[in-house]
Amino acid sequence: MNRKLTTLIAVAASIAVALAAYGATADANAASDTSRGAKILVGRSSLGRIIVDGKGRTLYLFAKDKGRNSACYGACAAYWPPLLTHGKPVAGTGVKQRLLGTTLRTNGATQVTYAGHPLYRYLGDSRPGDSTGEGLLDFGAEWDVLSPAGSKIDG
Repeated sequence: MNRKLTTLIAVAASIAVALAAYGATADANAASDTSRGAKILVGRSSLGRIIVDGKGRTLYLFAKDKGRNSACYGACAAYWPPLLTHGKPVAGTGVKQRLLGTTLRTNGATQVTYAGHPLYRYLGDSRPGDSTGEGLLDFGAEWDVLSPAGSKIDG
């Protein structure tokens, strides 16, 4: 092999190892909004009234999830961090407490659910109210924003 191709392969391998390591720790590093229960609120976006975390960041459901069981781990969880909690999730104004719940991830972390859907944020959203992940087909299924009623919003 020539030197450029060898260098390119080495760089690609290094990136792959770094992404795998990051993905493996993404679940452990996906922090909840508080040291107690994560707070869920109703926010406003171009899609209307939506479910957001305690910092106003849009929350999404993943169509590949089966019931309360997450299908998003590794690299998926690096791009779509699960909303974790260290206590019972707290409903803000407009959020239905009866729709809030939790599910246990394979690493033992507790993920917040709403209307039975595990909740995630999207790294592409840079500020409160952003919903740039709406309708994306990442990691084998569609990602959708949730309404306060617990149903998906098609953007």
